[in-house]
Amino acid sequence: MTEPTGQRGTRTGFTTGACSAAAARAAVLGLVHGEVPGTVECQLPNGQLVDFAVHDGRTDGVVAHAMVIKDAGDDPDCTDKAHLTADVRLRHDLPGQVLLQGGFGVGTVTMPGLGLAVGGPAINPVPRRNIEHNVRLAGNALLDDAGFEVTISVPQGLEMAKKTLNARLGILGGISILGTTGIVKPYSTAAFRASVVQGVHVAATTGAGVVVLTTGGRTEKFVMEEMPELPQACFVQMGDFLRYALGAAVKAGLPRVVIGGMVGKLTKIAQGETITHAGRAEVDTGLLADLCAGIGVPPDVCNDIRQAETARYASERVADLGLVREFHEALAQRVWHTVTERYPTKFQLKVLVCDFDGRKLAEAS
Repeated sequence: MTEPTGQRGTRTGFTTGACSAAAARAAVLGLVHGEVPGTVECQLPNGQLVDFAVHDGRTDGVVAHAMVIKDAGDDPDCTDKAHLTADVRLRHDLPGQVLLQGGFGVGTVTMPGLGLAVGGPAINPVPRRNIEHNVRLAGNALLDDAGFEVTISVPQGLEMAKKTLNARLGILGGISILGTTGIVKPYSTAAFRASVVQGVHVAATTGAGVVVLTTGGRTEKFVMEEMPELPQACFVQMGDFLRYALGAAVKAGLPRVVIGGMVGKLTKIAQGETITHAGRAEVDTGLLADLCAGIGVPPDVCNDIRQAETARYASERVADLGLVREFHEALAQRVWHTVTERYPTKFQLKVLVCDFDGRKLAEAS
């Protein structure tokens, strides 16, 4: 796969999770008021309030149906224009509860390593919480006497999933419902690459002598809490573009670089990838198996890790063995060695590792 070329914009869009939450909220409002609204205000995971257009709204007082069409902004996302659909049923046998289900076009998890229940729908934890939050906000008047069964479906999901890595990851039958902030940033565009380089150059003007490169919003928040003494301009969300960020840091003469990340992206950096987009290269689980062998993980577990498709699977297996710190320290050290070998004597490097909830696991410097 080659990098996209040509100038594209930086217009942001909305995640499948945000659109699902908006559709669910609209459907619940239909049950509360007897009519599904044509637009709905939805609270995103980042706290932002956004109005979404609602399509195909209808209710009979027991079940309500609503659909939101995803706008991915300028990100070349295969789920752009997906019809995120919510069918919400009033459940008098579940007062106060919200039951979330996956319908047609939402993938089913068939393998461990994704942080989701095997056999359940591929609706990631942040979207799950966000959908429930919006359902509760909209349906508060009914929750004393009833609950809501919310089924998210995507009519085009089965076809869209063929353009993703879902099948390789054991997610079958549809797409995943994703998103940590609710906002899609065009990480894959030349314009975003340029903004990363610009961000590094701005960091160099602060006088702090350091740029902090993170892979996304959660890792940036984690490193900001670890290094509160630094000006905000020192922090740059590089997305998948490590190569461009480090090149800019060298060009700017920055003496120190910090890389903050989680297990998946850091594994790709450890194996020598400088563009870490999911479509560019597979995670080298063999490397993770070797790291695990080095910290005393039993050979049969190392073999399972070697055969797995995700880095997260390795982190879950070492957690079962009580070796979380040792594993992530070994990974951080490998990242440090890989990057410093590529950029010898160019800068001092620190690597910080957090878990999926933003808690510190390890560092190397």
